[in-house]
Amino acid sequence: MAIFEGVPAIKYEGPESKNAFAFKYYDADRVVMGKKMSEHLPFAMAWWHNMCANGADMFGVGTADKSFGAGETGTMEHAKAKVDAAIEFMQKLGIRYYCFHDVDLVPEDKDINVTDQRLDEITDYILEKTKGTDIKCLWGTANMFGNPRFMNGAGSTNDVDVYCFAAAQVKKAIELTVKLGGRGYVFWGGREGYETLLNTKVKFEQENIASLMRMARDYGRSIGFTGTFLIEPKPKEPMKHQYDFDAATAIGFLKEYGLDKDFKMNIEANHATLAGHTFQHELRISRINGMLGSIDANQGDVMLGWDTDCFPSNVYDTTLAMYEVLKNGGLEGGFNFDSKNRRPSYTYEDMFHAYILGMDSFAYGLLKAAEMIEDGRIDAFIDEKYKTWEGELGVKIREGKATLSELAERASELKSVANPISGRQEYLEGVFNNVLLG
Repeated sequence: MAIFEGVPAIKYEGPESKNAFAFKYYDADRVVMGKKMSEHLPFAMAWWHNMCANGADMFGVGTADKSFGAGETGTMEHAKAKVDAAIEFMQKLGIRYYCFHDVDLVPEDKDINVTDQRLDEITDYILEKTKGTDIKCLWGTANMFGNPRFMNGAGSTNDVDVYCFAAAQVKKAIELTVKLGGRGYVFWGGREGYETLLNTKVKFEQENIASLMRMARDYGRSIGFTGTFLIEPKPKEPMKHQYDFDAATAIGFLKEYGLDKDFKMNIEANHATLAGHTFQHELRISRINGMLGSIDANQGDVMLGWDTDCFPSNVYDTTLAMYEVLKNGGLEGGFNFDSKNRRPSYTYEDMFHAYILGMDSFAYGLLKAAEMIEDGRIDAFIDEKYKTWEGELGVKIREGKATLSELAERASELKSVANPISGRQEYLEGVFNNVLLG
């Protein structure tokens, strides 16, 4: 039985279309810089928000019906109804990938063995229902923050038995990711941090997190997982401070513990702004370190100081994000809509409007980012700004052959620097606007 009977298949109709159920900018087969738009933008549905979240928050109960015709929720019948609805939803939008936490797929039992049996059953069902389609897993992960046992962390827990449960969930989630053909496996340390340093052994906890990741890597490789392990940085919430604060912190952690050859970053826009950075900054830091792996496509609300997970609509941000992705040569992962409808947007139609908004916003960003690169003015200015480093002395410094004394001698000869090269920020912002709005 179709769940979304009232919603047609979403097609591209172009910028002039007023059809609420049509793409205005996402044209899957359009070629941009040598690749189809669908190849540049491998979109994924977030199982937890789209199939599970009903709009409940700390101030009120849910507003959206996510039973999908199953009647009672929290049952295996409901879990299968979510699978059916997810496949129908993705096919209508032309989305080929999904992402999941283990407990998004099935109701969690008090006995982890029962939960694992349910996960085996539901993933068999997913494979059966996606047979003959092009729908597959982008990445999987384990929810190691929701269950009360993780109140003091998972990899960072003070209790060795809790650590064993975390390891068991990671092991199972990696197995499921391999089973479902996933391209990546994500660690999001929701409770890997602290509320106060008065009760925390920071180095001890970080070492244990690294050990868990190392064991996960070794086990994944042993069962044939050839994809990328990913860290999703976030600075705070629910903990006061989380160890994967931002991209630079997470990259430093990976290098410190010898995990940088197997792990990359899964950058979320809203987490970037919570860390006091722009989305582009986190993508740039990941890219220049060769560690930009995947993206959680959402945005925050600048008026609110928490993780609001809004659907992306700011095309300035999506353009700058796609500029980094194109400069990176694309992604090993994809664009997962870790985004949720606002609480009053509670209908099935609203679910589609949200994804159309997000997909169009990134498609527009792709088109304009390609224009920025092809336009060439920004790259040309950057080359000009750093041109003095192309001289003999600049090359000598870059190669590590200069001494402090000879540089000081050069400064003594010059006496002063008369005309430093201007940063031309306003000019470049004008170029950006010209491309974006032209």
